[in-house]
Amino acid sequence: MENQNSHLIGSAIKKENIRFDLEIIASWIKEKSRVLDIGCGEGDLLQHLKATKQIEGRGLEILQSDVSKALSKGISVMQGDAENDLAYYPDDSFDYAILSQTLQATKRPDQTMKQMLRIAKFAIISFPNFANYKNVLYLNFKGKMPVSKTIPYQWYETPNIHFCSIKDFEELCVKLNFTVKNRAYLTNNRKLDNFVGNKIFANFFAEYGVFLITKSEIKMASE
Repeated sequence: MENQNSHLIGSAIKKENIRFDLEIIASWIKEKSRVLDIGCGEGDLLQHLKATKQIEGRGLEILQSDVSKALSKGISVMQGDAENDLAYYPDDSFDYAILSQTLQATKRPDQTMKQMLRIAKFAIISFPNFANYKNVLYLNFKGKMPVSKTIPYQWYETPNIHFCSIKDFEELCVKLNFTVKNRAYLTNNRKLDNFVGNKIFANFFAEYGVFLITKSEIKMASE
């Protein structure tokens, strides 16, 4: 289940009116698409997409207080979480399913990703990169689990169940036969354009990864 604090992870990524990683996500979505934002919080991304892309948006959020705030903005939101409620959506209900800064807080990330690509043609997933050099140095020199803007929790209170790196995520996509259509490697305030295509450096320097994935064509043809 998504932890009620999981939407706070990545809150340090700020740019203009919405989080920087959400700006990247918004840029990948086509106009007038059907979008499900899982763990939508107060509906900032959906509100932005409605204003700029005229999308048909729906939200799924575990916190009733955030659901209420999103509804007050005119966003269609239901209370629920990915692991318990995605199964109720019919196949191909959306063009995009979005999961921002929450995958690592799910019990079975692989099953969540499968559900996302069952109900949508594309999934957009962002998460903190636990292999970032700052985390590695912190662990090696202090001998403790890192606490930072990227991972703002002590080990005993963290909502993160699965500590995931960019390399881990890409390998899981291969195992699940998913194709990465687009990717972005981020720090707290900028996109690391020079690292695109160099996965080793991205895995070391990026603080966050954002991925646009879909089912591989061969698998889709055989289904």
